[in-house]
Amino acid sequence: MKLSSCLSAVFMASVALAETHYYNWTAAWSNLNIDGVKERPVITCNGEFPWPQIRIKKGDRVVIELHNDLGDQNTSIHFHGLFQHNQTSQDGVPMLTQCETPPGYSYTYNFTVDDQVGSYWYHSHSKGQYMDGMRGTFIIDDPDGFPYDYDEEVVLTVSEWYHDLVVPLTSSFLDRYNPTGAEPIPQNLLWNDTMNGTWAVEPGKTYLLRIINIGGFVSQYLWMEDHEFEVVAVDGIYVERNITDYLYITVAQRYDVLVHTKNDTSTNYAFMQAFDLDMLDTQPDDLIVNATSFIVYDESADMPGAYILGDAEPLDDFYLVPLEAEETLPEPDHVITVDVVMDNLGNGVNYAFFNRTSYTTPKVPALGTVFSAGDAATNETVYGTNTGSIVLEKDEIVEIVLNNNDTGKHPFHLHGHVFQVIERGPDFTDSAEPVPYSANGTDGYEEPEYPARRDTLYVRPQSYFRIRFKADNPGVWFFHCHIEWHLLQGLAIVMIEDPKGIQEFQTLDDAWYANCDAMGVQSDGNAAGNTENYYDLTGQNVQEKELPAGFTARGIVAMVFSCVAGVLGCIVIFIYGMADVPNIEQRVLEDLHMESKDLLNDDDEDELDRLDPAAEADSDKVDNVQENTSSQGSSSDPKLRH
Repeated sequence: MKLSSCLSAVFMASVALAETHYYNWTAAWSNLNIDGVKERPVITCNGEFPWPQIRIKKGDRVVIELHNDLGDQNTSIHFHGLFQHNQTSQDGVPMLTQCETPPGYSYTYNFTVDDQVGSYWYHSHSKGQYMDGMRGTFIIDDPDGFPYDYDEEVVLTVSEWYHDLVVPLTSSFLDRYNPTGAEPIPQNLLWNDTMNGTWAVEPGKTYLLRIINIGGFVSQYLWMEDHEFEVVAVDGIYVERNITDYLYITVAQRYDVLVHTKNDTSTNYAFMQAFDLDMLDTQPDDLIVNATSFIVYDESADMPGAYILGDAEPLDDFYLVPLEAEETLPEPDHVITVDVVMDNLGNGVNYAFFNRTSYTTPKVPALGTVFSAGDAATNETVYGTNTGSIVLEKDEIVEIVLNNNDTGKHPFHLHGHVFQVIERGPDFTDSAEPVPYSANGTDGYEEPEYPARRDTLYVRPQSYFRIRFKADNPGVWFFHCHIEWHLLQGLAIVMIEDPKGIQEFQTLDDAWYANCDAMGVQSDGNAAGNTENYYDLTGQNVQEKELPAGFTARGIVAMVFSCVAGVLGCIVIFIYGMADVPNIEQRVLEDLHMESKDLLNDDDEDELDRLDPAAEADSDKVDNVQENTSSQGSSSDPKLRH
């Protein structure tokens, strides 16, 4: 009885200490010059940019009323890395956990962060929209204190920046005239949403630097002149100290590092960013590969130039050991094997696939299907054949084996969980063919005793990884590539985790249904919107048809450019055919390095000699070609066509 009283007192105290944080945000457009190079429309919050930082403590509640004033675009917000226990409707993924919010309408996000601490962020999950600016940081303080000593904290975001808006970039990206799927190349790298930023430091201090890649495409290399990163957390997981000169951070990843400043204040130092150039199909001549910001000890001293690091290998996050180490989960109950392929469909556009399925949004949000399907919610069929949906049973151990058949790196993010990193294969860029994971195991490989845990992990070119987690968080969770261009191509699948548990312990409020009504989207039924027979998918959204057998991206490129060349050729013929060009016949012959005599047969030559006796002197010059030119007066002769 006394123990129960004590527990009740502790619970009541924790409730009393928890706070509720209210935000009222309007997403709208403003013309800004973010990188100091070009002014362009940017999505702002209440007219301001960058978007505000959310800062709370573990156990606090967050309430955000988001009003959409974007004119012609729907919107949403996803809180990246948050588990959203028993509140999957707050995860913010359009047509998965909610309907989008249309222009002129508002939607309220209301959730409690009960068991997480560390560095996170939020962003729109609507059609690459966050690359236009709709993103911000989300920091959760630990009431028990940070496990490592430091004097001051700084939050640092890195990203890439485009001078064009996402909508027109997407239009030209998902186009038959881009059959290889070459991603748009950014113009610049941003450092705290600017270029050539400054970080004023004091001597002899230890800074906690929370580094968050809020970009949508490019991984970055980070390093500092004459300073070191001491990694102490990744993706909200505390890790054992690991010192490095060189970080590699993909989009959506987070590193908490300690930086120890010098005692001498006479010199300022460079903080460097660099594109991972392997991710770019082309490198424009004007692309600034390395961006320089400044660690400032003395504002009156000169600022440094770029500091180029010599040969160095970045930290391999696979070997980071969590401070609260977990043994490797037991052998999986459910193995999900997915093959990543980038390929073209029948419309000539390059798409991304998991096992030949390119994610296509259903007509009803998957969460709406869970709540309306009754017992049928445990059957994957009802979620559609083009969503890659997989139903997970409560508490089963799940392993995802991902084989990357592409020649590029991909950072993959799992909503609702952190996962154990069991294995990541080497880089097989130079291999003639992709090297998939073998269920027989890799020679000499042993699974780590205490594996790294993350929510975002990259796979190397033509290689693989294995990750493992426990299905202990009922919800509808995305697993997708966090390169926004690849998500737009369809590189995603859906985990329907313990649908019976969702039905039993979670609810959808009136605001959720009102949002769907505002969008004109059906909120119940299967993926096709059928409420009578949940196994009838007639009318569901599906991907484009496959290309005819034997067609490849290279073939499409050849076809496209052949068509372009043909059209240009016809235009040239038309222009020259209609133009009044003096001495056109003589100029053509000169271009072909021929003389008019070369085109004459014997009879023609005799006639020419009769009319022009001076021409007879040249007759011996053409004797050796008479044989080959006897038919050159014909319009079908190939020499004339060329």
